[in-house]
Amino acid sequence: MSLLINDECIACDACREECPNEAIDEGDPIYLIDPDRCTECIGYYDEPGCVGVCPVNAILPDPDNFESIEELKYKYEQILEGE
Repeated sequence: MSLLINDECIACDACREECPNEAIDEGDPIYLIDPDRCTECIGYYDEPGCVGVCPVNAILPDPDNFESIEELKYKYEQILEGE
């Protein structure tokens, strides 16, 4: 499951700097997470880094993009191979 940023976002840029997959981009007016690049930090950290740094708790699981741990690991491997 990728994550999403809700309307509580204050566009502080903390999440974008934390994302190892560069899945977070500045949107208008809130930041956006690319579900094709979000692995919930599988392969990097034990928990999603962006969630921990968000000062307003605006990052939540995206109910429209459910992925198992195995699928997230596979996506992580595919991203590494593409770099």
